[in-house]
Amino acid sequence: MSGFEVRDLGRVSYGDALEIQIATLEGVLGGTMAPTLLLVEHPPVMTLGASFHAENLLFPEDWYRARGIDIHSTDRGGDITYHGIGQLVAYPIFDVSRLGKDLHRWMRELEQAVIETIAMVGVRGERLDVNSGVWVNGKKICAIGIKMRRWVSMHGIALNCNIDLEGFSSIVPCGIWSHGVTSLSEELGRNVSVYEIKPLLIRGFERVFAGDSRVGEVGASSEEAGREETVREGTGREVTRE
Repeated sequence: MSGFEVRDLGRVSYGDALEIQIATLEGVLGGTMAPTLLLVEHPPVMTLGASFHAENLLFPEDWYRARGIDIHSTDRGGDITYHGIGQLVAYPIFDVSRLGKDLHRWMRELEQAVIETIAMVGVRGERLDVNSGVWVNGKKICAIGIKMRRWVSMHGIALNCNIDLEGFSSIVPCGIWSHGVTSLSEELGRNVSVYEIKPLLIRGFERVFAGDSRVGEVGASSEEAGREETVREGTGREVTRE
């Protein structure tokens, strides 16, 4: 991949960001837009992936909504996860056919981009056989869930910076009981904001995908705002994976 654009969406609802993802994907598919990395911070929302199991939502839906937490079904891979303020979400709308149409490689390279990123602040990330994502000391710091359409990717990664980890306590994150969740702030013992990590994540993507990025902002930055596997093999049309 020779390069990609970066669009900083700031703080945007999950539904609005999904519409932007879809429009961007259509542009990349149609050749009118370059591969694009969308960066966003979501207000509190539980997203239910293609492999969602209802028992992993520990309370009735009204319980979450009464606490200001939206619930959104989505076609990304995986089970349930939580997004909230203090979590950096990245949606790479990339043409994966340029990377050999290899889903396993795509997942590993997304993980590597995060591993490269958090190493810049002194946190050692790793992969575990439990499931995809990036882990620190046996706890998940970054969740990954993707979908492919004709080998163009959407959805992506959610990296915990200074998110309140209490938000994960009312679900079984990614359907995994045996492992906890952590954040950069938790691991480093200091406040690590989305604003601090954003340029590092761009650099991590540049290192892994060998691209010179062009950065553009849409709306306010986070600081300014308050400061599975479903695969139809061979078609390249509908692929979801966690």
